Amino acid sequence: MYPHIHVLGRDFPMYGLCAFVGLLFAAGLLVLTLRKRRDYSKIHIVNIPLAATVGAFLGAHLVYFVTRFDYFLRSLQHLDVVFASWDNFWAVFQEMFGGMVFYGGLLGAILAAFIYCKAAKVDFSLYADIFAPAIPLFHAFGRIGCVFAGCCYGMEASWGLTYPVGHNDLTVAVTRLPVPLIEAGCNLLLMAVLLILQHQHLKKGSLLAIYFIVYAAVRFADEFFRGDTIRGILFGLSTSQWISIVVLLLGIYMLLNRYRFKNKDTFGYRVPVGEVPEGYVYNRYAGAVAPWEQYRLKNMPEGASVDVPSAETADTEVPSAESDTAP
Repeated sequence: MYPHIHVLGRDFPMYGLCAFVGLLFAAGLLVLTLRKRRDYSKIHIVNIPLAATVGAFLGAHLVYFVTRFDYFLRSLQHLDVVFASWDNFWAVFQEMFGGMVFYGGLLGAILAAFIYCKAAKVDFSLYADIFAPAIPLFHAFGRIGCVFAGCCYGMEASWGLTYPVGHNDLTVAVTRLPVPLIEAGCNLLLMAVLLILQHQHLKKGSLLAIYFIVYAAVRFADEFFRGDTIRGILFGLSTSQWISIVVLLLGIYMLLNRYRFKNKDTFGYRVPVGEVPEGYVYNRYAGAVAPWEQYRLKNMPEGASVDVPSAETADTEVPSAESDTAP
């Protein structure tokens, strides 16, 4: 493996470098996605990732702590040793919180973004669909970083990547399944699918739900081929597999909530009065309807489609851009 790169007299972690490159690619994808869209706010496009970053950092470390909970319980039995010196305390703290778990980062980021959207009174579903394809793209680079770091490796096999096992003169090479690379490939395919679905006639929030379902299924399956057990095992399933089940059910519920549970067929975007994007048609029931969705207006009540309202002529029923409720 190649955990560090030496540049200008300093060592830099390859995992961090891959994550940074993935962040740049994800940002580039976001720019390309938004270049022809007018249904978003630039302020929220910047603030949502910032909030998500804080949530991802806290969530990733918190879930790692859950995987090391047995170590935490053992530490409670030896508090005199833990607090005997700063070095002892810091070593125990690093053991409990020093690692990160992707699922924790993902759920923490989405929760933080959701809280921000609710506080700012913006449509979380709209922005979730905008950011959804960038998530697996960023994650793919993270898994490549796992290969360099030598973590998240697969079980021993007759083919795959070679990992060193042992220390110094006792080091031996072991061939393991390239699980990180396989998952990176799955993430890239998932990104492509989400990009295609962005141009289909789906309700807002559907892309995030589809991402949850597909990635949870992929992660649940590849966990059976992992060779590291640090994440913990409960009733024969790893911590990530239990989280995958929760995420899968959450994604299914989100889709059902949009297509089965709700009576209103909301497919338009909520925009400020007089600021309907070019090419869009304003409908008093659906909001601003994108060109590729205007065919659906034939199912609306007769006379529902009206001209774009102005600030002087609009009635009080015209919604604002920041509303998160259905028309």
